Amino acid sequence: MTVDRADRVHSKLADGLGAGLDVADLAESWDLQLVRWLAEATEAGLAEPNGMVLATVDLDGAPSTRSVLCKGVEPRGIVFYTNYTSAKSRDLRSNQRASVTFPWYAMHRQVNIRGTVERVSRAETAAYWATRARGSQLGAWASPQSVVLSSRQALDDALAAITRRFADSAEVPVPPHWGGWMLRPDRAEFWQGRPNRMHDRLAFDRGNDQTTWRVHRLAP
Repeated sequence: MTVDRADRVHSKLADGLGAGLDVADLAESWDLQLVRWLAEATEAGLAEPNGMVLATVDLDGAPSTRSVLCKGVEPRGIVFYTNYTSAKSRDLRSNQRASVTFPWYAMHRQVNIRGTVERVSRAETAAYWATRARGSQLGAWASPQSVVLSSRQALDDALAAITRRFADSAEVPVPPHWGGWMLRPDRAEFWQGRPNRMHDRLAFDRGNDQTTWRVHRLAP
C-alpha cells in the first residue's frame, strides 16, 4: 500500500466514529445501501469486507455462528455458498430463518440482516462456481464439511484423490452437494457508531404486505 493510499484509508477509518447516519443519508433500498457500504469498506482497505457472521438454529434450538462470504447482493436477498451437507445447511433446512452481521469494526459500522432462506438455482450456482479458483473447486469436492475426521492426513488424502480424479479435466464440475443459499430479508439494520455510545441505528422493515419497506430509527 502506498503512503498516499494508507493516508486515505486511515483518514476514512478515523472519520467513521461520529460521522453519523440519518434517514436522508440512506439509499432508496436496503440492498443499494448495503452495496454502498460494502464499496466503502472495500475502498477503506478492510480485510474481507464481504465477510459476514451467519447465525442459525438447529432442531433442538441450539444456536451456531460462523463466518461466511457474501457473494451476491440483489433486491431479493444476499447469497453465500457452502456444502449442502454441512452443519449450517442442516440448520437452514430444519429452520429456514437466519441472520447475518457484517462486522466492520474499523469503520465503527455493522449491518444486521435477518429473514428466511432458500436455495439458489443450480444455474446461479454454476455461474458462480465457474469464477472460483480450481483449488477451491477441488477442495469443495474433497471436504466432507462438518464431518469428524480421523486425522489431517485423511483430509489431505481426500484432496489428493480428487486432484487425480479431475487431473485430465479442463473444468471441474459443480459437486451435487454444493451450492448457494439466499437470505431474503424482512429486516436490514444499518448501525453507525457515534461518541458516548449514542449510535445511529436505522432499519429497513418489510411491511405486512411483503412488498413495501419502512425505515425506522432505533435507540442505541
